[in-house]
Amino acid sequence: MHGQPGVHWLVQGDGRRSRLPVRRWHGPPEPATAAVVARCAGPTLDVGCGPGRLTLALARAGQTAVGVDISPHAVRLTRARGAIAIHRDVFAALPGEGRWAHVLLIDGNIGIGGDPGLLLRRCRELIRAGGTVLVELEPPGPGLWRGQARLASRSPTGDVHRSGAFRWARLDTVAVHDTARAAGLTVRDLFEAGRRWFGELVPDRL
Repeated sequence: MHGQPGVHWLVQGDGRRSRLPVRRWHGPPEPATAAVVARCAGPTLDVGCGPGRLTLALARAGQTAVGVDISPHAVRLTRARGAIAIHRDVFAALPGEGRWAHVLLIDGNIGIGGDPGLLLRRCRELIRAGGTVLVELEPPGPGLWRGQARLASRSPTGDVHRSGAFRWARLDTVAVHDTARAAGLTVRDLFEAGRRWFGELVPDRL
């Protein structure tokens, strides 16, 4: 998915196929982004930053923002936009652990690693006291899905390419409550923006 032309899908092991908004990811920050950025007041880690439109939006809003992605190409694109990004796995050592005000999991990135509970526990380790995890969620209905997935792309000439299988997950606005609780987090708020759903999670009180 390095190039924008063509059509791209996420194909789950259970047969579900979802079209991926690659053009949106490579474009400027969209209106729904403003609702997420408005909830960030302090240093923010954008996990799975991709081409970096959210990292850029945060920087333009005056926040210290760092994108994190396992794709060197994504990191280069983010830096080319003038934002900061590092080539790293979220489960590897990261700068500022325990001192981030916010961690973002947007554009389906709750699926990273195929275990939302484990990913949210990792995000809880990254934020400071009073920090939040902002996560994009599925609308009510599908619950929690975990399994194998592949990326499929069709070029403008009609050629279809498929990636190898990888672990992925999806989480909706209902299942997020139990998943967050198991990770030591509480859903403080659910909100809708641009026909998309988001959750604001905070650490449980000890």
